[in-house]
Amino acid sequence: MTSHLNTRRAFLQASTAAFTGMTFALGLMQSRAHAANPNGTARSTILFFLCGGHSHIDTFDPKPDAPADYRGPFETIQTSAPGLFISEHLPKTAKLGHHLAVVRSVDGKVNTNDHHAGYYHNLTGHEPDESFKRLGNDRTPFPDDWPFMGTVVGMKRERSGALPNVITLPHMPSRKPYTRPGQFAARIGVEYDPLYLDGDFDNPLTFTAPSLTLQGDISTDRILSRNGLLETLDRDRNQLEQFAAAHTWKKQQARALELLLSAGTTDAFSLDGESEATIERYGKNINGMSLLMARRLVEAGVPFITVFWKGDTSLNKKCKSAGSWDTHGNNFGCLKEDLLPMFDQGYSALLEDLEQRGLLKETLVMVTSEMGRKPKIGDPRSGGESGQGRDHWTYCLTDVLAGGGIRGGQAYGSTDRLGEFPADLACSPADVTATVYKAMGINDLSIQDSEGKVYSLLEHGKPLESLL
Repeated sequence: MTSHLNTRRAFLQASTAAFTGMTFALGLMQSRAHAANPNGTARSTILFFLCGGHSHIDTFDPKPDAPADYRGPFETIQTSAPGLFISEHLPKTAKLGHHLAVVRSVDGKVNTNDHHAGYYHNLTGHEPDESFKRLGNDRTPFPDDWPFMGTVVGMKRERSGALPNVITLPHMPSRKPYTRPGQFAARIGVEYDPLYLDGDFDNPLTFTAPSLTLQGDISTDRILSRNGLLETLDRDRNQLEQFAAAHTWKKQQARALELLLSAGTTDAFSLDGESEATIERYGKNINGMSLLMARRLVEAGVPFITVFWKGDTSLNKKCKSAGSWDTHGNNFGCLKEDLLPMFDQGYSALLEDLEQRGLLKETLVMVTSEMGRKPKIGDPRSGGESGQGRDHWTYCLTDVLAGGGIRGGQAYGSTDRLGEFPADLACSPADVTATVYKAMGINDLSIQDSEGKVYSLLEHGKPLESLL
């Protein structure tokens, strides 16, 4: 069998079926949860990405003194941190303000005004190149893109168990062929790509691993037989030609087989064992349960977990969007009635849960998005001012960091009186990414290319030292 595993035919296609999880293996959790991180405070990062572009003014950067056609109808409330105010519709989060570092001056200046560039900029820390301006939302992921920050952490950290270092759930945004760039390992190698877990709106307590394919009557026992393996591979022969180099096959094949044959992997992706009270506290919905799963993956020792907010398509018409934070129409109704309550419940539950379990100090929780929303109310695509929407706004956005050695209870930087542009302590997505790396103890960002040339994976970003 070994000789066959070293050939191109021995690549296991990773795309569509799944393992439904059973329960976490206690031994796996105990062996990985306390792995030391000698260089940084955080052992794990949970990145909570609000797909669509959340309105910074209506969440974490309110402008109560701005004109009504900018500030909107929402009031502000004091958090548990003196002088730190957020939207009135985040009451549970407000009670945890002492944990929050609200970075209000993130300058996402690349004015492509589209989602693809925003994803790429905030997930990699690198400014989108000219291809984003030329192609817009047709700009698919390229193999020589800069890597997602999570995959850099995963590459630099040693693995200490069955699960991979980087896991993303509950979906891969966005629907093909419009897959968002920036969420992959790209130039550092596909073997560092995240393992994706899929979540289901109708069954939010169950997650599946679509990076492992077992079709029909193929089982792990059959994979261990030569004929079963080759039959499986032959069915996907047409998929193989998309990869150019033999070493890519070997790395992908080894990774897939390791995951398929690992008992720890098959035990990992379920919420069995969680109390009904915990489930209700997070919110029994796909985004709340994804955050609960993220907490479990932290306990299992996974260094980097990404939760991409999954939009509810039943809100498409109401919000003039794809059901997530892209509120082109009815911005205030969609936020007040749908998006903010779900976020507030799940996010606050995650922070409280991590703190109660003694994990918050070693778990960095980051909230970001691809862009902010236009401060002036009224999107032409939804009836202008009467449509009460907010258009895309790439010139600034707000990130929120908590735990993992972050000094909470503060706002870093500010925007101008209308919330249009950074006014004080302007920073970039590169700086925020560098802050994550430093908190995670990733200080050496050098890497060699295929010709042996050494370069930095993030040359321009500087950590926001006052947050650490």
